[in-house]
Amino acid sequence: MCNDYRLMVDVASIVEDFADLKIKIRFSEGSPNIEAREDIKITDMGPIIRPVEGASDEADLVQRRWSWPGQNKRPVYNFRSDGREFTSNRCLIVADGFYEFTDPAEKGKKKKDKWLFTKRDEAIFCIAGIWRDTKDVGEAYTMLTMEPGPDIKPYHDRQIVILERSAWADWLNPAISAKSLIKPLPAGTLSVAQVG
Repeated sequence: MCNDYRLMVDVASIVEDFADLKIKIRFSEGSPNIEAREDIKITDMGPIIRPVEGASDEADLVQRRWSWPGQNKRPVYNFRSDGREFTSNRCLIVADGFYEFTDPAEKGKKKKDKWLFTKRDEAIFCIAGIWRDTKDVGEAYTMLTMEPGPDIKPYHDRQIVILERSAWADWLNPAISAKSLIKPLPAGTLSVAQVG
């Protein structure tokens, strides 16, 4: 499952993409200093976008920890969406790429092959997430997962939920069924390149 993703764009680019959808981004905790990062890993801080209560055309960008401690203190960084309806604490996880790892194709190589997935024709995309407030680490988020779509299936038996741009506002609206928004992207939507 996805345990590493990328965000190489700045805050202004994120704000602009949401403005195109008529969603104004607020910074309730001040404008964050989001560094371009090739790797955002479990327990790192990352930007998420959450709804603003009573304002369908606004959203709040904050930085939170990716994963919260689950059973046996193991990090919950992916969460199965299968058959579930999420009516609260939804968030959008902003990314411009994510990684999957496969057994090495090269004989004798010990390190897994690393594959970078990006969305064709879009600088950023949003992953469906949920967040919760925990006594151990405070507020933290996790990525929802689903059965793999055609672009991911050759690499993994599950995938993170990547929302179509037209569904970003709907994901932030708890009145809209989460199940109706969780679906695989059409074949050819994602580009893939081996990076390690």
